[in-house]
Amino acid sequence: MDYPKTLQAIPPDLVCLDDYEQFAAQQIPSPYFEYIHSGVADERLLHRNRDSFSQLDILPRLLRDFRDASSTTSLFDQILSAPILLAPVAHQRLVHPDGELATARGAAAVDVPMVVSTLASQRLEDIARAGAPGNWFQLYLQARREDSLSLLRRAEDAGYRAIVVTLDTPVNGLRNRSQRAGFALPPEVSEVNLANVAPPPGRQLHPGQSIVLNGIMADAPDWETLHWLRQQCSLPLLVKGVMHPDDARELQAAGIDGLVISNHGGRSLDAAPTPLSILPAIRGAVGNDYPLLMDGGIRRGSDVFKALALGANAVMIGRPQVYALATAGALGVAHMLKLLIDELHITMALAGCPRLDTIQRHCLHTPRPLL
Repeated sequence: MDYPKTLQAIPPDLVCLDDYEQFAAQQIPSPYFEYIHSGVADERLLHRNRDSFSQLDILPRLLRDFRDASSTTSLFDQILSAPILLAPVAHQRLVHPDGELATARGAAAVDVPMVVSTLASQRLEDIARAGAPGNWFQLYLQARREDSLSLLRRAEDAGYRAIVVTLDTPVNGLRNRSQRAGFALPPEVSEVNLANVAPPPGRQLHPGQSIVLNGIMADAPDWETLHWLRQQCSLPLLVKGVMHPDDARELQAAGIDGLVISNHGGRSLDAAPTPLSILPAIRGAVGNDYPLLMDGGIRRGSDVFKALALGANAVMIGRPQVYALATAGALGVAHMLKLLIDELHITMALAGCPRLDTIQRHCLHTPRPLL
């Protein structure tokens, strides 16, 4: 397949994450870009994910003490130089011949952990070797437990530091823009980590039964499967796709080590709330000391700040990593993350917050219409 010609140096007009998106839109073949960029159905949630950040302002502060300033944080005994990780994004060889290998190199250059997708287009062991120690692995539970267990053991053996099991898409939403573009994976790009995984067994449906309700959902993961996974997993285990406080409480009680608040980048249920809007309720449900991560719509360091102020311990960045990868390979990924971290540092400075623990809800202002 013909790949976009990646830049060997960063031009001076690539100065923010949106610039990478605009550049990548001209580089990535249209069906692939539509697949990556699109949301579900009418894409209302795709846009609301980003717009939700504009509903909050940050209050500037004066004369703060920055002698011991730092953006360092710790998650599961792992030190991060900034509260940012790369979210799991599938099929990255669509936009670059090295795919996830280049993304891992770029993330390692700026000390940002990468959460590697089950649906990666490179072997999870090769990605682990390409990046720095400290990456996490995202697990989609398979129809057969032995296949899920095989993926888990491979991730443990390869040195991944945490497992993120995604549970919010037992069935995919209909991504109409991707459908209209005629997207299909080219033969050169495959889900190589599932090469030896057997397809789900067929289920006999009776007349009038739904392929979704009585077929796919009948075989979807349940609490028994999650309890089994918890028993098998020796690493910190997080659940991704949590959007309800009651689910958060139940997962915490079940021994899950942390949650990722996410609506799958606006690619599952178009009528769902935004992660930013539901974050305070979930933080209230699980208490102050339970690890919460969030993804969805983050494009600025000020967005990271707002998520932290509402209760997140860290955030994940999804689509921008692919736009940066398509633009300049590993260099682009590293530069994109450096831009975001620099913006976070500037926001902390102007908001008078020298450390992450000083970023609290009182740092935010919700503007009201002028009378």
